[in-house]
Amino acid sequence: MTPTDTLSPSWLAASAPADDEVAARQASHQDREARRQVLYQEVGQRPGTLKVRPDAQKPRLFLLSYTDHTHQEAEYTGRYEELLNYLRQHSEEKHWLDVRGYGDLPLMERLMQDFGLHPLQMEDVLGDYQRAKVEVFDDNRLFLVSRMTEFTAGLVINDDQLSIFTGPNYVLTFQDDYDDCLEVLRNRIRANFSQLRHKPVGYLAYALTDVIIDHYYPTMAALGDYIEELEEHIFDARRERRLLNRILGVKKDVVRFRRLVYPERDKIAELLRLPDEVVAEELKVFYRDAYDHAIQALDLAESYRDNISSLADLFLSDQSNRMNEVMKVLTIISSIFIPLSFVVGLYGMNFQHEDPQGHVLPLNMPELYSYWGYPILLAVLALIVAGQLFYFWRKGWLSSS
Repeated sequence: MTPTDTLSPSWLAASAPADDEVAARQASHQDREARRQVLYQEVGQRPGTLKVRPDAQKPRLFLLSYTDHTHQEAEYTGRYEELLNYLRQHSEEKHWLDVRGYGDLPLMERLMQDFGLHPLQMEDVLGDYQRAKVEVFDDNRLFLVSRMTEFTAGLVINDDQLSIFTGPNYVLTFQDDYDDCLEVLRNRIRANFSQLRHKPVGYLAYALTDVIIDHYYPTMAALGDYIEELEEHIFDARRERRLLNRILGVKKDVVRFRRLVYPERDKIAELLRLPDEVVAEELKVFYRDAYDHAIQALDLAESYRDNISSLADLFLSDQSNRMNEVMKVLTIISSIFIPLSFVVGLYGMNFQHEDPQGHVLPLNMPELYSYWGYPILLAVLALIVAGQLFYFWRKGWLSSS
């Protein structure tokens, strides 16, 4: 097979030389990033207009080539022409070209032309916030979009876009970050007895999707552990005041994770509906397994969404119970002191026992001149308190529950 059989017709033309804790939080708030992307785009611009974000990282080109028995990998950053020559000269091999970083618009345009990519698809790649999807274009090639997730140390879900293009003997991937969750797949290709090497190149596109879906589970496990930790803190008397903010924050992450998994499930379902000449029947068996994994991840996301919603309700209910306990104590104290205040207030009115002429006024607080008046008054006050406490106890108001 000649190079012209395996690569885009544009490769026949002569090639011109190609022109030469923020990351965690930035990717964790993809909703804000999406809104920023919308603001960055010009309203009414021509469809397929390629634009690169000002903060995009410089692209690095990694090529992993393999056959049934050998593999070879190298980085071709800054050596695009050498990369093209290698692909032309080794058309019998299977290739995985991984482009990491978008910060070189001329290079992105060269890749689009040399690999026969549609400008609208390349616009989706550089936009870097597309929902998971699948498109079929010329020669039954596929364009897949998936979202890689990670629960970061900042206690938020970080998700990055992975764009996948399939060809006759290659898979071309784009991602905006240098780090990803695909190293396990690279190690499988490097292994001497890897079964992946014996599969058609379309299997590599499936394997990329499957690794991304499988990586949802560590994300969900970390998220589940964090939800359990929040649940334990709810009943901690020394819990932090920002606990509700943490609960609401993780609730947003769970909702956003569901928005990532739903399109991934729909994407695989659409792949399974494609004709056999686009996705071979032997590959659909593996995609059905990936579909099951996506369903399981979605079920977990639904379960965590219910759990975190219940957790927020539990927090508010516990807050209300704590407030009721405080109000009950204050009410009991107030109820005890109200009659005492009445009694001492009554005896604080200072009505004289005698008038200015010395006449005794028997109805004006005769207790003021009683020898045992003060002790008797204290005893009466103590008896009132004891009677109230006994009444509250009989009513069950003094119990902690």
